[in-house]
Amino acid sequence: MLLFTPGPTPIPEFMRMAMSEPTIHHRTSEFESLFAKVRAGLKKILKMREVLMLASSGSGAMEACVTSLCAKKLLSVNSGKFGERFGKIAKAFNIPLIEIKNEWDTPVSLESILQVLKDNPDIDAFCMQVCESAGGLRHPYEEITKAIKAYNPNIMIIIDGITAMGVEPLEVSYVDALIGGSQKAFMLPPGMSIIGLSQAAIAKIEERNIGFYFNLKTELKNQVKNTTAWTAPTTIIIGLYTFLEKLQEKGIDRLYQQTRARALATNAAMEGIGLRIYPKTPALAMTTIFNESSEDLRRILKNDFGVNVAGGQDHLKGKIFRINHMGFIALNEISWVINAIELSLERLEVRKFDGRANQIFLQKYYEMM
Repeated sequence: MLLFTPGPTPIPEFMRMAMSEPTIHHRTSEFESLFAKVRAGLKKILKMREVLMLASSGSGAMEACVTSLCAKKLLSVNSGKFGERFGKIAKAFNIPLIEIKNEWDTPVSLESILQVLKDNPDIDAFCMQVCESAGGLRHPYEEITKAIKAYNPNIMIIIDGITAMGVEPLEVSYVDALIGGSQKAFMLPPGMSIIGLSQAAIAKIEERNIGFYFNLKTELKNQVKNTTAWTAPTTIIIGLYTFLEKLQEKGIDRLYQQTRARALATNAAMEGIGLRIYPKTPALAMTTIFNESSEDLRRILKNDFGVNVAGGQDHLKGKIFRINHMGFIALNEISWVINAIELSLERLEVRKFDGRANQIFLQKYYEMM
């Protein structure tokens, strides 16, 4: 079975082998040495002042960032399940909240954000996604974060980059907390989140000292010494070390180039056989197709061709399917998926298979490589 869901992504054999070795105790010099190398590798990728690794899913990092960096009122963007989650976290902690809601295919506008900030001078933190994976939407976070800091440099900016970290180079000049997750482009098991922090965020965390398990001040104190406050996800960190070694060999710019080419070529191939890309501004992490027969198509893909792609949630359940582009993906595997989709459409009597999708994909891919 080819796993092409946008998280968890498949774990490469070389990483599975590394993680199958006997684990090491997290309170040893051996682990501290490994942890230091992983921290250095992540800092190089994220280009942020500090980096933390938490034994939690990305939602834990979202909670930690909201509680640590928002003291007065939160402004969040809700264009899907994960933007919605920021709002749910604020409500759970009785943090005053203003939420800008959009359709799941529509990016937020800068004008709407600036208007809310003007109307609510007590807002001290802002949250949004780079990629809202519920619908494969890419927000223009670079333009937005720059404008917010120009308007009020004291607003803490929290960016969910869980399905963007490792997919494309991320602009972090105006970002205070950048959140990532192990099970996406890093191709690891679920269970570890990553937070890149600015100097301003570090100062705010030191000042607020909020929480127990998700107390980022406690984690900072420990992780700068290459250890963790609580039990570390040692096996995942070993896997991440192995991933970073491979990335150094292959080159991160090459990974970004391949991911971009794969995503854009897949989008072109799907449109070339009459399918509709769902988001108005598609993210590179996945291709999201709007199709009323999505569940039937997903079933044929899985049962007849051994391909597992993701469906939709809530009002998009049964109406979209999502194809992953994160991580190291072999060209023959994505080519198989594209052929399988076209063959599935033939079995649904939508169009006859003629190989057009793969022809478009390969032409576009090699043009960009």
